[in-house]
Amino acid sequence: MELRIEGLSKSYPNGVRALDNVSLTILPGMYGLLGPNGAGKSTLMRTIATLQEPDAGQIHLGDIDVLRQKQELRKTLGYLPQEFGVYPRTSAQDMLSHLALLKGIVDARQRKSVVEALLQRTNLWEHRKKALTGFSGGMRQRFGIAQALLGNPQLLIVDEPTAGLDPGERNRFYGLLSDIGDSVIVILSTHIVEDVMELCTNMAIIHQGKVLFAGSPADAVKGLDGRIWQKSIAKAEMKEYEQRYKIISNKLIAGKPLIHVCAEQNPGEGFQPVNADLEDVFFTRIGGIQ
Repeated sequence: MELRIEGLSKSYPNGVRALDNVSLTILPGMYGLLGPNGAGKSTLMRTIATLQEPDAGQIHLGDIDVLRQKQELRKTLGYLPQEFGVYPRTSAQDMLSHLALLKGIVDARQRKSVVEALLQRTNLWEHRKKALTGFSGGMRQRFGIAQALLGNPQLLIVDEPTAGLDPGERNRFYGLLSDIGDSVIVILSTHIVEDVMELCTNMAIIHQGKVLFAGSPADAVKGLDGRIWQKSIAKAEMKEYEQRYKIISNKLIAGKPLIHVCAEQNPGEGFQPVNADLEDVFFTRIGGIQ
């Protein structure tokens, strides 16, 4: 099964063009949708999830025409939005059982079995009787995945799942998503480059509603081989260097900016070659540097 998105466009009444002729083919496994905040990622996710209509384009999941067969799509969809609400005083077990009933699992014995299996799978079994209001951020996200997996979906959409998680919770969440991605299509929408580097075999970069790259992270990085140069400078020199070079990124190392530039040849003046990574790809693409 594959997800095919063809010529998808969406503009809002305020004039913002959130999607601009987006076309992607997504196969089973972990697929990263990478872009800055406001790039159009959430609009694309909501459209795939049948929560809003595009102005133009088509979406097919296998034989399902997503925009015309919304109920058929929803039967095979799991969705974890960026923000999701729960009844805070309800236990994880009771809430998941309630959601399973809404999902159509009406047999009590079957529902109990499904809920227990999902709580085990998301490592929440020992917290099953705890009220959701007492969950940490990582536990809430794992519960979100548990509810998204009700009904054994073939397509799982996860929107900005690791924002606000501490490193330990993030790693546990990575492991869970990786296990799920072995058998279904998982679309991971994020602005965090590390999420895509850690998890995804294929990806797309989206900015201002347009797809700037689609392919494997390895191929994306390979396209910058021999073109990334770095230099550590003083903070006071930053403006001067910004005027003289196309700086694609900078980060503080021991209190000093470490800048990266993209150029066919060594810019000189102490710049050193460095192996490109996905962060370099991200910043060159959204910066319009080819």
